[in-house]
Amino acid sequence: MSGKPTVGEYMTREVETVSPDETVATVARRMADSDGHNGFPVTQGRTVEGFVSAGDLLLADDDAPVFTVMTENLIVAHPDMKVTDAARVILRSGIQRLPVVDDADNLVGIISNTDVVRSQIERATPGKVGKLMRTLSQIHGVELDEERREVAIADLTPTQARVYADELEGRQYELEHGLAEPLVVIDNGGTLYLADGHHRAMAAREAGIETMDAYVIVPRTPVDLGMAKTAEKEGLRVVDDIEIVDYARHPLVETTKRLQ
Repeated sequence: MSGKPTVGEYMTREVETVSPDETVATVARRMADSDGHNGFPVTQGRTVEGFVSAGDLLLADDDAPVFTVMTENLIVAHPDMKVTDAARVILRSGIQRLPVVDDADNLVGIISNTDVVRSQIERATPGKVGKLMRTLSQIHGVELDEERREVAIADLTPTQARVYADELEGRQYELEHGLAEPLVVIDNGGTLYLADGHHRAMAAREAGIETMDAYVIVPRTPVDLGMAKTAEKEGLRVVDDIEIVDYARHPLVETTKRLQ
């Protein structure tokens, strides 16, 4: 992935579209039955003709064809556009989803405000990984490799004894909406120590998710990890050993004031 993420890296490629001749009633039903869609690109073949939103359908006649109510003055993105630029367009225009077209004006994807948030969340993780790798290298004097792979939740050894119930609820929301940050794991001689992402791992376990995306740090020779000693001292062998604390707020929530 490039230093500055592009729309093409984060857009959804499988896009649900409607044709100009479909009726308002048909499209309204599809929208109601969909998973959170509040609008569809209107296409003829692969060419984008317009965009129809829930607002466009609200007062229209059920039998009217979509092309009579769709928005034709479109704002679109290009796959090579920076995600940050797409974010500015989304923010300033109030549009939640931008169709993505190639140089031939063919629809190749769609990018939403959720995709933009996901891109920024995922970019936070490499910084954590780099800092942890430098620390491990300085402390243990070993060479390290970094891999990106799916890890089984059941194979992880936690290094944090407790998670907060309120934060866990937030992580469950992120998982459901595709916003979960990758885990950070240390593969120390075949034992997978969870270094960052205990709330995410617990949320995945409770949701029945068996594997998660992770940045995996691999020392070329096994080292005597301090977090391994912590896990042993706390009796932590599997994710199920983590205690869910529901009598106290997560420190981040505790220091954030809410309007009543």
